[in-house]
Amino acid sequence: MKREHIAALVVLAASIFVVTLTLAAQDRSSVKVPNGLSFAEFKGYDTWQTIAPSQTPEELKAILGNAVMIKALTDGIPGNGKPVPDGAMMTKIDWLKQSNAVSPYPVEVPNTLKSVSFMVKDSKRFADSGGWGYAQFTYNRGSDSFTPVGTGSACGFTCHTRVKANDFVFTKYAPR
Repeated sequence: MKREHIAALVVLAASIFVVTLTLAAQDRSSVKVPNGLSFAEFKGYDTWQTIAPSQTPEELKAILGNAVMIKALTDGIPGNGKPVPDGAMMTKIDWLKQSNAVSPYPVEVPNTLKSVSFMVKDSKRFADSGGWGYAQFTYNRGSDSFTPVGTGSACGFTCHTRVKANDFVFTKYAPR
């Protein structure tokens, strides 16, 4: 009889623990840059097609685009002088990198998630920032949560003015 009670208590404790973790986990759709864009506006971003990878000495990045952005890029936009169409979205997923110890050759792979950044083209909504809205969220591994960076939807505009002639887009579509 004692075994049944102990087993029931263990199951109950485990269930409470799982429910507590579930409730404590951040709902990404509720995270929003103050006076700016929210994670919810980019639902499904993690399944978008890759535009190109990039890296810095410390980080690996994957730049992804929604179907509108991928079509624009494969049609030659913005390199052909035409603007990116409204509805196009991009994300940059940024990881700290590490060496892959099991690879037979030197290769670096993603380690800890660092941040997720977004761009969305809406020439009316974001007329003051070249038609683009921007958002960046840093990842906190300890709490498995995101924190918005900056305020407003133009927070990335200053950096992107360097590529104004390319409709504010740094990344070119990588050949396949």
